Amino acid sequence: MNNYKGAINTMKQQAYFLLVPLVFLLLAGAPAHAEQGEFPGRSIYSQVPTISTEDFTSRFDEFVVIDVRSLFEYDTLHVKGARHIPLYDREFAAKAKQLMQETGKQLVFYCNGRTCYKSYKAATKLRAAGVREGAYAYDAGVMDWARANPELTVLLGESPIDPQRLLGKAEFESHLLSPDDFADRIAASADPLVVDIRSRSQRRSVGLFVFVEQNIPLERSSDLEPVVNEAIASGKPLLVYDMAGKQVRWLQYYLESKGVQDYYFMRGGVRDFFKKSSRG
Repeated sequence: MNNYKGAINTMKQQAYFLLVPLVFLLLAGAPAHAEQGEFPGRSIYSQVPTISTEDFTSRFDEFVVIDVRSLFEYDTLHVKGARHIPLYDREFAAKAKQLMQETGKQLVFYCNGRTCYKSYKAATKLRAAGVREGAYAYDAGVMDWARANPELTVLLGESPIDPQRLLGKAEFESHLLSPDDFADRIAASADPLVVDIRSRSQRRSVGLFVFVEQNIPLERSSDLEPVVNEAIASGKPLLVYDMAGKQVRWLQYYLESKGVQDYYFMRGGVRDFFKKSSRG
């Protein structure tokens, strides 16, 4: 077992030297004041008009609503009737403009909430494409919408939703492990079930636990089913990590719907893993 732990530590050191420059670049690009204020993105994207939950609800039929998150997030929870155009679609602006022209309606973009800036970035892309008015960011996010408007929300394909099914912070944190504890769980198991759900661009061909993990990006979520079934049948804990500890929050709905009970996520994902490594 000590030899295996030694191998884990060696992998952590190797991965650190390979990936830490990339992680520092990503962190350097994050807004320094991202935690300040209730809506920190508004000062950064001051040119983007925003809409409140109350105004959005009362004028709901006046808008084309566009979810700019990943398909997995959209399939898990979305505003009823929302179109899905991921922010990093190469034709994002063209598709959004086309919807605006076809419907004659204004657009509302949304993402995951107050510290997610994708809704602002979506409106900014449209401005850059020549649409100066009629595109709003709903920056309160999908969770606030779901709690306020369960009849206008879809959860795992069902609507209206029961707000009690929305997973809160306590339910999420009960399945979190620190990076060290996550690695220790792997080292303590003879045949661990470890899944890296990062996308190809995030992963850059390097995993943290290269001898034992599987890489199943959420955009290939159908490939998760065999692993989930194995976890249920074998009784082994399922250990999952992502880039920053955010994607796993949406994966939790899938795991709960499948009846998986023994599962854990790495707190803070790869970013916290390397923060810990950089401190020694």
